[in-house]
Amino acid sequence: MMDGFLTVARQVAILFVLIGAGALMRRAKVFKGGAIEGVIDMLVMVVTPCLIVDVFQRPFDPAKLKGIGIAFAVCVLAHLLVIAVATLLVRHREEDVRVPLTLSAVFSNAGFMGIPLEQAILGDEGVFFGIVYVVVFNLVIWSWGYAMMRGGAGGAAGGARTRLRSFVNPGTVGIALGLPFFFLSARLPEVVGEPVRQIASMNTPLAMVVVGYCLAGAKLGRLARIPSVYVAAFVRLVGYPLAVVAALYPFRHQLDRNLMLATVVAASAPVAAMVPMFAAKFGRDVDVAVGMVSSTTLLSMLTMPAVIALAMALFG
Repeated sequence: MMDGFLTVARQVAILFVLIGAGALMRRAKVFKGGAIEGVIDMLVMVVTPCLIVDVFQRPFDPAKLKGIGIAFAVCVLAHLLVIAVATLLVRHREEDVRVPLTLSAVFSNAGFMGIPLEQAILGDEGVFFGIVYVVVFNLVIWSWGYAMMRGGAGGAAGGARTRLRSFVNPGTVGIALGLPFFFLSARLPEVVGEPVRQIASMNTPLAMVVVGYCLAGAKLGRLARIPSVYVAAFVRLVGYPLAVVAALYPFRHQLDRNLMLATVVAASAPVAAMVPMFAAKFGRDVDVAVGMVSSTTLLSMLTMPAVIALAMALFG
Protein backbone atom coordinates (compact mmCIF):
# COMPACT_ATOMS: atom_id res chain seq x y z
CA MET A 1 0.00 0.00 0.00
CA MET A 2 2.90 2.36 0.74
CA ASP A 3 4.17 2.01 -2.84
CA GLY A 4 0.71 2.89 -4.14
CA PHE A 5 0.53 5.88 -1.81
CA LEU A 6 3.92 7.19 -2.97
CA THR A 7 3.01 6.70 -6.63
CA VAL A 8 -0.26 8.61 -6.29
CA ALA A 9 1.33 11.24 -4.00
CA ARG A 10 4.02 11.91 -6.63
CA GLN A 11 1.39 12.42 -9.33
CA VAL A 12 -0.70 14.64 -7.04
CA ALA A 13 2.42 16.67 -6.23
CA ILE A 14 2.98 17.24 -9.97
CA LEU A 15 -0.58 18.49 -10.30
CA PHE A 16 -0.06 20.82 -7.35
CA VAL A 17 3.03 22.31 -8.97
CA LEU A 18 0.78 23.19 -11.92
CA ILE A 19 -1.78 24.57 -9.46
CA GLY A 20 0.99 26.69 -7.96
CA ALA A 21 1.77 28.03 -11.41
CA GLY A 22 -1.87 29.08 -11.76
CA ALA A 23 -1.73 30.84 -8.38
CA LEU A 24 1.42 32.70 -9.41
CA MET A 25 -0.27 33.75 -12.65
CA ARG A 26 -3.04 35.36 -10.61
CA ARG A 27 -0.53 37.19 -8.44
CA ALA A 28 1.28 38.38 -11.58
CA LYS A 29 -2.05 39.41 -13.16
CA VAL A 30 -1.33 37.39 -16.28
CA PHE A 31 -5.05 37.12 -17.06
CA LYS A 32 -6.67 40.48 -17.77
CA GLY A 33 -10.39 41.25 -17.59
CA GLY A 34 -12.48 38.16 -18.26
CA ALA A 35 -9.59 36.16 -19.75
CA ILE A 36 -9.75 33.40 -17.11
CA GLU A 37 -13.46 32.91 -17.84
CA GLY A 38 -12.51 32.45 -21.50
CA VAL A 39 -9.95 29.83 -20.52
CA ILE A 40 -12.60 28.00 -18.47
CA ASP A 41 -15.03 28.11 -21.39
CA MET A 42 -12.37 26.74 -23.74
CA LEU A 43 -11.53 23.98 -21.28
CA VAL A 44 -15.14 22.93 -20.78
CA MET A 45 -16.55 23.49 -24.27
CA VAL A 46 -13.59 22.52 -26.49
CA VAL A 47 -10.86 20.61 -24.63
CA THR A 48 -13.22 18.22 -22.78
CA PRO A 49 -15.09 17.02 -25.90
CA CYS A 50 -11.78 16.62 -27.75
CA LEU A 51 -10.41 14.56 -24.87
CA ILE A 52 -13.45 12.28 -24.93
CA VAL A 53 -13.34 11.84 -28.70
CA ASP A 54 -9.61 11.05 -28.53
CA VAL A 55 -10.11 8.45 -25.78
CA PHE A 56 -12.73 6.64 -27.90
CA GLN A 57 -10.33 6.31 -30.86
CA ARG A 58 -9.80 2.60 -30.23
CA PRO A 59 -10.88 -0.79 -31.65
CA PHE A 60 -14.33 -1.96 -30.58
CA ASP A 61 -14.30 -4.30 -27.60
CA PRO A 62 -17.59 -5.78 -26.28
CA ALA A 63 -16.04 -6.05 -22.81
CA LYS A 64 -15.27 -2.31 -22.82
CA LEU A 65 -18.82 -1.52 -23.96
CA LYS A 66 -20.16 -3.63 -21.09
CA GLY A 67 -17.74 -1.78 -18.81
CA ILE A 68 -19.17 1.57 -19.90
CA GLY A 69 -22.66 0.39 -18.96
CA ILE A 70 -21.48 -0.92 -15.60
CA ALA A 71 -19.51 2.25 -14.93
CA PHE A 72 -22.57 4.37 -15.73
CA ALA A 73 -24.73 2.36 -13.30
CA VAL A 74 -22.05 2.52 -10.58
CA CYS A 75 -21.66 6.29 -10.98
CA VAL A 76 -25.42 6.91 -10.88
CA LEU A 77 -25.77 4.83 -7.69
CA ALA A 78 -22.74 6.59 -6.16
CA HIS A 79 -24.30 10.01 -6.80
CA LEU A 80 -27.64 8.91 -5.34
CA LEU A 81 -25.80 7.66 -2.25
CA VAL A 82 -23.87 10.87 -1.64
CA ILE A 83 -26.94 13.05 -2.29
CA ALA A 84 -28.84 11.16 0.42
CA VAL A 85 -25.93 11.38 2.88
CA ALA A 86 -25.18 15.05 2.21
CA THR A 87 -28.83 16.08 2.48
CA LEU A 88 -29.06 14.30 5.82
CA LEU A 89 -25.78 15.46 7.37
CA VAL A 90 -25.13 18.99 6.06
CA ARG A 91 -27.16 21.39 8.21
CA HIS A 92 -27.16 25.18 8.43
CA ARG A 93 -29.93 27.62 9.28
CA GLU A 94 -29.18 29.87 6.29
CA GLU A 95 -30.27 28.30 3.01
CA ASP A 96 -27.79 30.39 1.00
CA VAL A 97 -24.98 28.69 2.95
CA ARG A 98 -26.53 25.22 3.34
CA VAL A 99 -27.19 24.71 -0.39
CA PRO A 100 -23.60 25.40 -1.57
CA LEU A 101 -22.29 23.21 1.25
CA THR A 102 -24.62 20.36 0.27
CA LEU A 103 -23.52 20.57 -3.35
CA SER A 104 -19.89 20.78 -2.19
CA ALA A 105 -20.31 17.44 -0.43
CA VAL A 106 -21.93 15.84 -3.48
CA PHE A 107 -19.98 17.07 -6.50
CA SER A 108 -16.30 16.35 -7.03
CA ASN A 109 -13.88 18.01 -9.41
CA ALA A 110 -13.95 14.83 -11.48
CA GLY A 111 -13.04 16.63 -14.70
CA PHE A 112 -10.37 19.13 -13.68
CA MET A 113 -8.68 17.00 -10.98
CA GLY A 114 -9.96 13.48 -11.63
CA ILE A 115 -9.11 13.06 -15.32
CA PRO A 116 -5.52 14.36 -15.06
CA LEU A 117 -4.86 11.97 -12.17
CA GLU A 118 -6.55 9.05 -13.95
CA GLN A 119 -4.36 9.77 -16.97
CA ALA A 120 -1.24 9.87 -14.80
CA ILE A 121 -1.76 6.65 -12.83
CA LEU A 122 -4.03 4.56 -15.10
CA GLY A 123 -3.40 5.89 -18.60
CA ASP A 124 -6.03 6.00 -21.33
CA GLU A 125 -7.86 3.01 -19.83
CA GLY A 126 -8.51 5.00 -16.67
CA VAL A 127 -9.69 8.05 -18.60
CA PHE A 128 -11.94 5.80 -20.72
CA PHE A 129 -13.95 4.91 -17.60
CA GLY A 130 -13.36 8.22 -15.81
CA ILE A 131 -15.19 10.03 -18.61
CA VAL A 132 -18.33 8.09 -17.66
CA TYR A 133 -18.21 9.62 -14.16
CA VAL A 134 -17.92 13.08 -15.72
CA VAL A 135 -20.98 12.42 -17.90
CA VAL A 136 -23.05 11.31 -14.88
CA PHE A 137 -21.72 14.30 -12.93
CA ASN A 138 -22.99 16.62 -15.68
CA LEU A 139 -26.38 14.93 -15.79
CA VAL A 140 -26.83 15.22 -12.02
CA ILE A 141 -25.42 18.73 -11.50
CA TRP A 142 -27.48 20.19 -14.36
CA SER A 143 -30.66 18.58 -13.01
CA TRP A 144 -30.71 18.07 -9.23
CA GLY A 145 -27.82 20.45 -8.51
CA TYR A 146 -29.18 23.22 -10.72
CA ALA A 147 -32.65 22.86 -9.17
CA MET A 148 -31.19 23.00 -5.64
CA MET A 149 -29.24 26.16 -6.38
CA ARG A 150 -32.15 27.79 -8.21
CA GLY A 151 -34.67 27.01 -5.45
CA GLY A 152 -38.11 28.30 -6.39
CA ALA A 153 -36.89 30.47 -9.27
CA GLY A 154 -37.10 29.72 -12.96
CA GLY A 155 -40.67 28.64 -13.68
CA ALA A 156 -41.69 26.09 -16.33
CA ALA A 157 -39.47 27.56 -19.04
CA GLY A 158 -36.46 27.53 -16.70
CA GLY A 159 -37.22 23.91 -15.78
CA ALA A 160 -37.36 22.89 -19.45
CA ARG A 161 -34.03 24.60 -20.16
CA THR A 162 -32.51 22.86 -17.13
CA ARG A 163 -33.69 19.45 -18.33
CA LEU A 164 -32.18 20.16 -21.75
CA ARG A 165 -28.86 21.24 -20.19
CA SER A 166 -28.77 18.05 -18.12
CA PHE A 167 -28.73 15.94 -21.30
CA VAL A 168 -26.87 18.28 -23.68
CA ASN A 169 -23.53 19.25 -22.18
CA PRO A 170 -19.86 18.90 -23.20
CA GLY A 171 -19.63 15.44 -21.65
CA THR A 172 -22.64 13.98 -23.46
CA VAL A 173 -21.71 15.75 -26.71
CA GLY A 174 -18.19 14.30 -26.50
CA ILE A 175 -19.53 10.79 -25.98
CA ALA A 176 -22.06 11.22 -28.80
CA LEU A 177 -19.19 12.19 -31.13
CA GLY A 178 -16.73 9.61 -29.83
CA LEU A 179 -18.83 6.46 -29.45
CA PRO A 180 -19.40 5.93 -33.22
CA PHE A 181 -15.62 5.70 -33.71
CA PHE A 182 -15.48 3.09 -30.93
CA PHE A 183 -18.38 1.07 -32.37
CA LEU A 184 -16.91 1.16 -35.87
CA SER A 185 -13.29 0.64 -34.76
CA ALA A 186 -12.58 3.78 -36.80
CA ARG A 187 -10.13 6.62 -36.33
CA LEU A 188 -10.16 10.22 -37.41
CA PRO A 189 -7.94 11.07 -40.41
CA GLU A 190 -4.49 12.09 -39.17
CA VAL A 191 -4.95 15.67 -40.36
CA VAL A 192 -7.92 15.94 -37.94
CA GLY A 193 -6.96 13.36 -35.32
CA GLU A 194 -3.60 14.93 -34.47
CA PRO A 195 -5.10 18.40 -33.72
CA VAL A 196 -7.77 16.70 -31.61
CA ARG A 197 -5.05 14.85 -29.67
CA GLN A 198 -3.06 18.03 -29.16
CA ILE A 199 -6.09 19.94 -27.92
CA ALA A 200 -6.96 17.01 -25.61
CA SER A 201 -3.43 17.13 -24.16
CA MET A 202 -4.14 20.67 -22.93
CA ASN A 203 -6.63 19.34 -20.37
CA THR A 204 -4.24 18.71 -17.48
CA PRO A 205 -2.16 21.93 -17.55
CA LEU A 206 -5.13 24.20 -18.29
CA ALA A 207 -7.34 22.59 -15.65
CA MET A 208 -4.65 22.87 -12.97
CA VAL A 209 -3.87 26.49 -13.87
CA VAL A 210 -7.56 27.36 -13.51
CA VAL A 211 -7.76 25.61 -10.13
CA GLY A 212 -4.63 27.44 -8.94
CA TYR A 213 -5.93 30.79 -10.19
CA CYS A 214 -9.16 30.34 -8.21
CA LEU A 215 -7.31 29.02 -5.16
CA ALA A 216 -5.14 32.15 -4.96
CA GLY A 217 -8.23 34.33 -4.55
CA ALA A 218 -9.85 32.33 -1.75
CA LYS A 219 -10.75 33.83 1.63
CA LEU A 220 -10.77 31.00 4.15
CA GLY A 221 -11.05 32.87 7.46
CA ARG A 222 -14.86 32.91 7.65
CA LEU A 223 -15.11 29.33 6.40
CA ALA A 224 -13.31 28.00 9.47
CA ARG A 225 -16.07 29.38 11.73
CA ILE A 226 -18.92 27.41 10.07
CA PRO A 227 -19.34 23.92 11.65
CA SER A 228 -21.17 22.48 8.63
CA VAL A 229 -18.10 23.17 6.52
CA TYR A 230 -16.20 20.41 8.32
CA VAL A 231 -19.06 17.94 7.76
CA ALA A 232 -19.28 18.75 4.04
CA ALA A 233 -15.49 18.55 3.62
CA PHE A 234 -15.33 15.19 5.44
CA VAL A 235 -18.10 13.72 3.28
CA ARG A 236 -16.45 15.01 0.08
CA LEU A 237 -12.87 13.95 0.80
CA VAL A 238 -13.16 10.93 3.09
CA GLY A 239 -16.67 9.58 3.75
CA TYR A 240 -17.96 9.37 0.19
CA PRO A 241 -14.82 7.97 -1.50
CA LEU A 242 -14.39 5.36 1.25
CA ALA A 243 -18.06 4.39 0.84
CA VAL A 244 -17.42 3.92 -2.90
CA VAL A 245 -14.38 1.73 -2.12
CA ALA A 246 -16.45 -0.35 0.33
CA ALA A 247 -19.31 -0.71 -2.16
CA LEU A 248 -16.98 -1.86 -4.98
CA TYR A 249 -14.85 -4.20 -2.86
CA PRO A 250 -17.24 -7.22 -2.93
CA PHE A 251 -17.21 -7.04 -6.77
CA ARG A 252 -13.44 -6.69 -7.17
CA HIS A 253 -13.15 -10.04 -8.98
CA GLN A 254 -16.03 -9.31 -11.36
CA LEU A 255 -15.33 -5.67 -12.33
CA ASP A 256 -12.50 -4.18 -14.37
CA ARG A 257 -9.82 -2.85 -12.00
CA ASN A 258 -9.36 0.33 -14.04
CA LEU A 259 -13.12 0.94 -13.91
CA MET A 260 -13.13 0.67 -10.11
CA LEU A 261 -10.00 2.79 -9.61
CA ALA A 262 -11.19 5.49 -12.03
CA THR A 263 -14.46 5.72 -10.10
CA VAL A 264 -12.59 6.03 -6.79
CA VAL A 265 -10.25 8.70 -8.22
CA ALA A 266 -13.24 10.75 -9.44
CA ALA A 267 -15.12 10.28 -6.16
CA SER A 268 -12.12 11.33 -4.04
CA ALA A 269 -11.48 14.60 -5.90
CA PRO A 270 -12.10 17.96 -4.13
CA VAL A 271 -15.18 20.14 -4.57
CA ALA A 272 -16.25 20.84 -8.17
CA ALA A 273 -15.52 24.25 -9.65
CA MET A 274 -19.13 24.31 -10.91
CA VAL A 275 -20.41 24.83 -7.34
CA PRO A 276 -19.21 28.46 -6.97
CA MET A 277 -20.30 29.15 -10.56
CA PHE A 278 -23.84 28.07 -9.72
CA ALA A 279 -23.69 29.93 -6.39
CA ALA A 280 -22.82 33.16 -8.20
CA LYS A 281 -25.56 32.64 -10.78
CA PHE A 282 -28.31 32.22 -8.17
CA GLY A 283 -27.14 34.59 -5.45
CA ARG A 284 -26.04 31.93 -2.97
CA ASP A 285 -23.02 32.41 -0.68
CA VAL A 286 -20.19 32.53 -3.22
CA ASP A 287 -17.44 32.99 -0.60
CA VAL A 288 -18.43 29.73 1.09
CA ALA A 289 -18.53 27.89 -2.25
CA VAL A 290 -15.14 29.24 -3.38
CA GLY A 291 -13.69 28.52 0.06
CA MET A 292 -14.87 24.90 -0.14
CA VAL A 293 -13.21 24.44 -3.53
CA SER A 294 -9.97 25.97 -2.27
CA SER A 295 -9.76 24.27 1.12
CA THR A 296 -10.68 20.79 -0.15
CA THR A 297 -8.24 21.16 -3.03
CA LEU A 298 -5.43 21.80 -0.54
CA LEU A 299 -6.53 18.96 1.74
CA SER A 300 -6.89 16.57 -1.19
CA MET A 301 -3.10 16.53 -1.52
CA LEU A 302 -3.21 14.25 1.55
CA THR A 303 -6.58 12.53 1.25
CA MET A 304 -6.51 11.53 -2.43
CA PRO A 305 -3.23 9.56 -2.26
CA ALA A 306 -4.42 7.78 0.91
CA VAL A 307 -7.85 6.80 -0.46
CA ILE A 308 -6.56 5.81 -3.92
CA ALA A 309 -3.65 3.81 -2.47
CA LEU A 310 -6.11 1.94 -0.24
CA ALA A 311 -8.28 1.17 -3.27
CA MET A 312 -5.24 -0.01 -5.28
CA ALA A 313 -4.27 -2.36 -2.46
CA LEU A 314 -7.79 -3.73 -1.96
CA PHE A 315 -8.62 -4.18 -5.65
CA GLY A 316 -5.41 -6.11 -6.33
